[in-house]
Amino acid sequence: MTLFIQQLFNGVALGGVYCLAAIGLTLVFGVLRIPNLAHGSLYMLGAYVTYFFLTTVGVPYVAAIGIAALILFVLGVLLERLVFHPLRNSPHTHHMIAAIGAMFFFQAVAQAIWGADFRRMETPISGSLRILGAEISAQRIVIIVTAVVVLSLLTWFIKRSIHGQTIEAIEQDRTGSALVGINPAMVSMLTLGLSALLVTIAAGLVSPINLLSPTMGDSLNLKVFAIIILGGLGSLPGAIVGSFALAIAETMTSTYISSAVGEAVAFIVLVAVLAIKPTGLFAKAVQR
Repeated sequence: MTLFIQQLFNGVALGGVYCLAAIGLTLVFGVLRIPNLAHGSLYMLGAYVTYFFLTTVGVPYVAAIGIAALILFVLGVLLERLVFHPLRNSPHTHHMIAAIGAMFFFQAVAQAIWGADFRRMETPISGSLRILGAEISAQRIVIIVTAVVVLSLLTWFIKRSIHGQTIEAIEQDRTGSALVGINPAMVSMLTLGLSALLVTIAAGLVSPINLLSPTMGDSLNLKVFAIIILGGLGSLPGAIVGSFALAIAETMTSTYISSAVGEAVAFIVLVAVLAIKPTGLFAKAVQR
């Protein structure tokens, strides 16, 4: 029972990381109508930039994540302006090719600056908390709490703020929103910047647990796409439910079956959902 509780908390913490990453990708798909295949490389860059400010500059851990998030927000805006905006009237395959090109470019930049070797990020957050006999590391508690806080703030931003409501309006009806004075180009920049900011927070939170490498975003890309397909493309509730469901399933199968099966869970979920319910569990109508 202790092992189950331990792995349950590990799964919830991993779900918080997946959730922050998946929601950003979901927002981008809802507004731009494209699958951003460079999302994993933004996650990787967010981790490395956090690592740089923490270890090289020497700023506190929380400040390092915050600075990295702001830098990646700007990078997300530039990515939309320089890569996706010029292709706004092109077929979706052009966006996908451009995103793959951006992904390889970001990986090459990271490798040129930090090298191809694995790196480890130390964290000042140490210790653990005993819950029902299970030892839960303080870092995982921080991940869970931060994910809840960020998701709450994001919900408020989308539902209550003017800029957030413009994102929701563009998701529902892009043409109608443009007719009432909403600028789709500005909303697209905001959305991609927000997506990069969220995935950077996720990367900064989980980096002290995992190793850093220029290809660390490849695995996340697959899992996040599996999550948004499971939940339904463009559905925020689906992204949240799918994130925690996949993370807990991955953790439990790795513990009770094998790590290889745990890594394959995302593939299994992806194939199963595409075969049984391609629109996902929380499918929503998509306006163009």
